[in-house]
Amino acid sequence: MKRLSIALLLAILLASCSGVKNLTPPQLALPEALSGNAVDSATLADVEWWKLYPDSSLVYIIRETLDHNRDLAAAAARVEQMRQLYGVAKADFFPTLSANAAADRETNDYYGEGHKTDPEVDLKVTLSWEADLWGGLAWAKKRGAANFLQAVENRRALHISLIAEAATAYFRLLALDNELAIVRRTLFTREENLKKAKLRFEGGLTPETVYQQAQVEYATTAALIPGLERQIEVQKNAITLLMGRYPAEELARGTLALESPLPDFVPVGLPSTLLQRRPDIRASEAALKSSLAAVGVTYADRFPRLRIGLSAGWENDAFARFFQSPFTYVIGSVAGTILDFGRNKRRYRAAIAEYEQSRLAYEQKVLVAFHEVDNAALTFRLMRQTTERRRELLEASQKYTRLAYAQYNMGVINYIDVLDAQRRYFEAQVGLSNAVRDERLALVNLYKCLGGGLAE
Repeated sequence: MKRLSIALLLAILLASCSGVKNLTPPQLALPEALSGNAVDSATLADVEWWKLYPDSSLVYIIRETLDHNRDLAAAAARVEQMRQLYGVAKADFFPTLSANAAADRETNDYYGEGHKTDPEVDLKVTLSWEADLWGGLAWAKKRGAANFLQAVENRRALHISLIAEAATAYFRLLALDNELAIVRRTLFTREENLKKAKLRFEGGLTPETVYQQAQVEYATTAALIPGLERQIEVQKNAITLLMGRYPAEELARGTLALESPLPDFVPVGLPSTLLQRRPDIRASEAALKSSLAAVGVTYADRFPRLRIGLSAGWENDAFARFFQSPFTYVIGSVAGTILDFGRNKRRYRAAIAEYEQSRLAYEQKVLVAFHEVDNAALTFRLMRQTTERRRELLEASQKYTRLAYAQYNMGVINYIDVLDAQRRYFEAQVGLSNAVRDERLALVNLYKCLGGGLAE
């Protein structure tokens, strides 16, 4: 299933018009599958964002972001600006009605014959209209519509990006919270080990080396806490900035569940749905339409313009019999440049060159979009595998730690082997937490690349 863009139809239509030639519409071949995933009509992007992110704290953060983010508000203002400018372009098809009221008193003294006064009072109403002989106004209207559509799609793209940014920042914050909790639990354990090592050293049961090793492990773990607390505060500030708020002391949030695996497979949908769904692609398509319409406008500017005017009113030398002297006249004018040294022709060629840039940008945008989805789908699938391996590593390192303690207490191994087991267990806990975080970030990125998150 392939979708032929409206912009391509416009390009074909414009290329067939007299004088507007050599505009080649983009030919896009859509891939059959992405990242080894089975392709069908279903897609992850059909899921509403509040269902994809069921965490109530995250839902609140995203809603506040969409309601109060300054960049999104500016994008909405941009949409309104383009809407009004589009209205201006549509109004150019209608006549212009203007009125003029004036009074003057002129005094002359020609050849010394004496001063003569020439008063005049007039009220004029003028109706003028430009005939769209060459389609310039029609193309200007299409350009205004395309610019308006582009602003709308850019706002939608920002909407999706803000949802992804909020979710990404939130999951990073939860992972940092989880890592800090792991470090504090490990610090408590190593504090207990330090106390035991001190008692054994003071009792003459172990050498000082064991006691010093315990101190090193305790200090190394304790040194991790300030850095994690700093990262947590920075991440909280990033979230409140997205929400359009000042830094806050507290930010309500949940926990990063390590035992709730995500599905191994998520549908990405048909390739054609990506063209229809992603607002950045549609914005690029709208830019292509705008460039195409600009070619039509510059082409029409090369020919004379026909303007018809109707003026009516009253004109007299005094107010006494002012309304007894009505007048009307109709005028038609054709205005065009006789010699401009190729200015309009060069503007026309420049517009064609701009259209070529927009066409290539549109094709590149489509290619980038498919690569982004392919990479995101692949990353998510591999991160699922990484999480499973990390979970297995955590279980193995936990058993290894228990066995090391038991063997040390029986005098089979040295204390350095116990410390090695503890370090591996600590790294396995942090590694699993980060793997779960990366898995969720991969899902967020895939959801964004598929164009999900537009439903309100």
